[in-house]
Amino acid sequence: MDQIRTAAITGTGSALPKRIISNHDLEQILDTSDSWIRERTGISQRHLSDGEAVADLASEAAEMALKDAGREANEIDLILAATASADYIFPNLSCLIQAKIGAKNAACFDINVACTGFITALSTAWTYIRCGMAKKVLIVGAEAMSHLVNWKDRSTCILFGDGAGAVVLEAAEEGMEDVLLGADGAAGQSLTCRTRIASHPFCETKDAKQEGEDCDCDLHMDGQAVYQFAVTTVPRIIRQLLAQNQMEKEQVSCYLLHQANERIIRSAAKRLGEPMEKFPMNVQQTGNLSAASVPVLMDQCRRSGQLKKGDRIVLAGFGAGLTYGAALLTWMIE
Repeated sequence: MDQIRTAAITGTGSALPKRIISNHDLEQILDTSDSWIRERTGISQRHLSDGEAVADLASEAAEMALKDAGREANEIDLILAATASADYIFPNLSCLIQAKIGAKNAACFDINVACTGFITALSTAWTYIRCGMAKKVLIVGAEAMSHLVNWKDRSTCILFGDGAGAVVLEAAEEGMEDVLLGADGAAGQSLTCRTRIASHPFCETKDAKQEGEDCDCDLHMDGQAVYQFAVTTVPRIIRQLLAQNQMEKEQVSCYLLHQANERIIRSAAKRLGEPMEKFPMNVQQTGNLSAASVPVLMDQCRRSGQLKKGDRIVLAGFGAGLTYGAALLTWMIE
């Protein structure tokens, strides 16, 4: 077997629902305002599903990434879908993507690490390639967060959007350099979305709804706790990633961070002592896309010419769990 050194991203793609909801639209259903939302989050609008399934968005992004990489779907060995809001509990999203794009030779599984999902999936794909279990992997981050939020809770529903991003990762001589993943499970209750509670005929615990308790499946977030976690963790893991690779921050051309909140991104740049020019943002137009955030931003930067072959790029994210991750790579696409 040939020695595989690493893997490189060879194609990118993204898909956003056609329906755009502005802050002014939200003013019609919530006690909020455009200025209140923009000052706290930087978000002006978001794309929301209006009938598009998560699998539809994911497959559109996947097909775009395959075309960009010059690959056919039947060449893919593995599909990894990062999502917390798939259309079904099962079958999983990756299998739906496989069927839609015709990737009949691919193994499939999903990864749910919420907003850190894409970086976790990228790390997993890189591991599969380095150990020889795959040569070409399709990684998709896809979400319909509009299905999970409580549309009466202005503190959370204003933050999120729907969409999908995808990359093709292939065995290569250069590309992926390092990944750092971690979690603080003890703080996990800061950001939650429950599934169904026990309700089988033999359950001795009464249905919480009968007791008048809150047992909905909506997303709940301690915004201040998550914010503090993000602004301290993201700069720390980026410094750690660079240090363990004997790199100086000046060698980094671009930081692609999870697009949760403009204030978090600006805080990370300030704490790292790096100019905002190195931190492209699309949160203003997309809102928080959870696991789709980083690959959508990557595709938009790739197609606008912001990423050049040979650039050293840092990806970083954080999310429910609480989880975090960062990756260092060299951009290999012309």
